Amino acid sequence: MDPAQSSDRRRLGWLLAGVGMLAVSTDSLWIRLSEADAIDVSFWVACCSVPIYTALSHRVDGCWPLEAFRRHPWQQLVIGFVTGGSQLCFVIAITQTRIANVVAIVAAVPLLAAVSAWIWLRERISRKMAIAIAITMVGIGAIVSSSVGEPTLTGDLLGILAIVGFAVSLTMWRRYPDMSRLVGLSIGGVMTVGALVYSATPLSLDVRAYLSIAAMGLVFNPFGRLALSNAPRFAPVADVALFSPIETVAGTIWAAAFFNEMPRPVAAVGAAIVLVGVFYGTVATTRPQVSASAG
Repeated sequence: MDPAQSSDRRRLGWLLAGVGMLAVSTDSLWIRLSEADAIDVSFWVACCSVPIYTALSHRVDGCWPLEAFRRHPWQQLVIGFVTGGSQLCFVIAITQTRIANVVAIVAAVPLLAAVSAWIWLRERISRKMAIAIAITMVGIGAIVSSSVGEPTLTGDLLGILAIVGFAVSLTMWRRYPDMSRLVGLSIGGVMTVGALVYSATPLSLDVRAYLSIAAMGLVFNPFGRLALSNAPRFAPVADVALFSPIETVAGTIWAAAFFNEMPRPVAAVGAAIVLVGVFYGTVATTRPQVSASAG
């Protein structure tokens, strides 16, 4: 592939990752605004997103969902289980602990994704990308030091499970670039509905809860996850995962603006370090290539 084309594809992957992360960063906002039980939120979000994914599948994939599923049957089932489980763990975690805790943990995705991609794909990490990941981890360390463990350990552990699932899903999307994203995400939603149908009480919510869940389930979450699932088609897993700290920074802002969960000074410094790491790992790493192409 021509170097210029490769660079353009990588930038497209970055754009999808950035937009996707910004969109899903609002999940914590909608979950808290709904004031609903995590089970009910997860159930309704899955019910909202599955029809959207299914409706888009035929147009985007160029075939019926069942045909797309038959091309990668076991892979679709695995990715459905992983994405559905990760989403459920995230929603429950947000209701069990502080938003700052969960979104701080989310920023550990670059390290987990890089390890996952190295194990399963033998996808090496460049020296500059490794430095960028290290910078983001320093920022996360600052954020975590001010929040993790408060008020419940259960929420923090569920947050860790959520990011492990997310890191694994990025690796699978990268491993199978021609696998239908929409079918895989649909299966995840169907699995979530099936798992929660007997424990959810979806008709017991108030108007605010339904409006919050609709914003999350019909707009921000499905299209954010769709962008994230497509990003590994164009950029390495380590690159895509490096954008996960955007959710850490944005989620902290939502918590401060809407729920008065103000980050401590050390957490604010950590967020700034995270942004430096993301910038270094994306824009700064391609400057020599761009200059070489221009010459």
